[in-house]
Amino acid sequence: MKNSKKLFIQVEVVLGLTILVLAVLMLREKSREDLCKVSVILRDSDDSQWSAFRYGLKMAAEDTGVSVFVVSTGNFLNLEEEMEYVNQEIDKGADAVIMQPLPGTEGEELLKRAEKKVPLMFVEHGLSLKGETDSIPVTKPDNYAMGKALGEELLKDYSGNISGKRVGILGDIDEMEATRSRREGLLEVLNGTDATICWSAFGSFEKNQENSLEKQPTVDIIISLDDSSLKMAGECGRANNLHGALVYGIGNSTESAYYLDIGIVRCLVVPDEFSVGYESLREVAQKIGHWYCDMKDQVVSYHIIRREDLFSKENQDILFTMSQ
Repeated sequence: MKNSKKLFIQVEVVLGLTILVLAVLMLREKSREDLCKVSVILRDSDDSQWSAFRYGLKMAAEDTGVSVFVVSTGNFLNLEEEMEYVNQEIDKGADAVIMQPLPGTEGEELLKRAEKKVPLMFVEHGLSLKGETDSIPVTKPDNYAMGKALGEELLKDYSGNISGKRVGILGDIDEMEATRSRREGLLEVLNGTDATICWSAFGSFEKNQENSLEKQPTVDIIISLDDSSLKMAGECGRANNLHGALVYGIGNSTESAYYLDIGIVRCLVVPDEFSVGYESLREVAQKIGHWYCDMKDQVVSYHIIRREDLFSKENQDILFTMSQ
């Protein structure tokens, strides 16, 4: 009788411990599911230029077990819209936000307030135009180096002599750190030549706007500092509206690669957007739930692609991530 009672107690203890362990595991799993939610806010997030970036996010999410949501946005161009997206995602339960910031000191203050609620990670560029370290970490390509690489590739095609050549520069919002840094890198190379910078156009390039490509004076060379402006130059070239101008640019979409393939673009500098997506999420995943863990700035590489080696074995992975 005593043995039966003793056995009963032992069974009860084992069952109790089993239930306790299961409860702890369920709570930990639920806590993990509730915690690891990251929202990503990009300008025009559905555009093809983000394909490699989104693929990098997807791979990092699988490796870290984090749930990622890319917010569907338009080409928002003001601080109010940007902050509305950020605050909405935090209110919906995002435990961290990865975002492409707009420039401006007012935005910096608002984002620092948001960062007190959840970790923030910038991508593509920071807020500082002076190269100062932002308090909010950033994962980005080496924008200055890419601009410099464009100028150097241009000089290679002319054996170092572009004296008398007329140059036009296209780019995104001029106040953005990425645009400024790429332009500065480019001008470091061009300022040592006798080429003439005839115009620089920044922002939106719709046909009816003043800074549209069709309304710019004719030049010999067009240099595009980002994927959007490169696609615009490619479209104009395909419509025979470039009047013989050669195009060099920074791009990371299948359209940009297509314009290189058909000969409208002479040289393509491709930022490693896959790594921007992957590394930004990896840093954020390490930060979530670990307040003592500081996120670090990450600078990724870039690739220089010419038409003749577009489909080489070395470039297959780049083209693959662009098409995802």
